[in-house]
Amino acid sequence: QLQASGGGLVQAGGSLRLSCIASERTFMDSHALAWFRQAPGKEREFVVAMNWRGDKKYYGVSVKGRITISRNIAESTLYLQMNSLKPEDTAVYYCAIAGAPPGSFSQPDNYDYWGQGTQVTVSS
Repeated sequence: QLQASGGGLVQAGGSLRLSCIASERTFMDSHALAWFRQAPGKEREFVVAMNWRGDKKYYGVSVKGRITISRNIAESTLYLQMNSLKPEDTAVYYCAIAGAPPGSFSQPDNYDYWGQGTQVTVSS
């Protein structure tokens, strides 16, 4: 349902933009769009989410101020712009879509569709 891309190797302080393409139906029926990440040996961590209208955005504590979430409705694509990357940002990044209004935007269990993940590696 979701195809994430854009990960790679970047030096600390650099930037990356991740993309997540969804099927048009899944995208248009979504109530929330989000990015999570998971580092080796750690639990999946909330990064950022937005409601469908885009007027509410929620940020994980560790990334706030350095990232931007956005979407292109015409292209059924979700984006994650990451700036001032740090080695601790190294993880597999997953996009996710909730097909119903989530009680909490930061809980993975509230999301129905997931991308396959894209690796982001930040070197020091």
